[in-house]
Amino acid sequence: MRIAVLGATGVYGRHLLPRLAAAGHRVRALMRTPSAAASALACGAELAAADLFDEASLRAGLADCDVAIHLATQLPSPASPGDYAATDRLRREGTPLWIRACHAAGVARVVQQSIAMVHAGGGAAWADEDTFHPQAQDSLAGAAIAAVGEMEATIRASRLDWLILRGGLFYGPGTGFDDAWFARARAGGLRMPGDGEDYISLVHVADMAAATVAAIERWPSRQALIVADDRPSPWREVLGHVCVLAGSAPPQPGGRMLMPSFRVSNRRARERLPWTPLYPDYRAGLAR
Repeated sequence: MRIAVLGATGVYGRHLLPRLAAAGHRVRALMRTPSAAASALACGAELAAADLFDEASLRAGLADCDVAIHLATQLPSPASPGDYAATDRLRREGTPLWIRACHAAGVARVVQQSIAMVHAGGGAAWADEDTFHPQAQDSLAGAAIAAVGEMEATIRASRLDWLILRGGLFYGPGTGFDDAWFARARAGGLRMPGDGEDYISLVHVADMAAATVAAIERWPSRQALIVADDRPSPWREVLGHVCVLAGSAPPQPGGRMLMPSFRVSNRRARERLPWTPLYPDYRAGLAR
């Protein structure tokens, strides 16, 4: 298939494109600045200039494609300042333009990146794709979850054949998260969010990319699936393991809390794609 990827130069896209190419698909990378697309060119992708807020450029970039994948965000990370509000706007205002462009270009199938944090707020209780908790929208996490809800509603309401993949918190090469944890641990400054008892559901970025390829090839139509590792764990365990590997003192409590506790199950993705994470928990993914 010919597959268009919006957000191809982000960390998720950089892991996804070579896997799509290795599976035999023809990949078209849609980006605002094709001159910065060395990673896309390296795996044989076509390049097309396109902006999420320029519907005409999207239509041109999507021409003759069978599947369109929307990965565009501007989320902050240890390697990038990013912008939470800009990402919320991409999700709220850009997604309808994306859907209209896909319709106009004749793209039948769309894959939308989403976040498993939409299931947050249940403490240590397990959550699946149907578990939701009210969130205060005056917090960064609450605003993000509300914007994601609008984005997903736009996808669901379209006449297109869609898949929504709700990823856990990314870590692994290029994300900057685990590198930052190790750097802070070695410097003696790694702190747990709050008291460290909240759960975090992680997914190695390579596993997210592999699940996306599996979803395209199996295509469980019109479903939202959680893509996360097998063993969500409290921050205390995850960051404590980092400190053991780094040979440093245990992490201290009192760090900034950016997201509510979320402990999500990947059972449906394992059954319906089928897919299993290469890194089943943080111990495998953080090996050094």
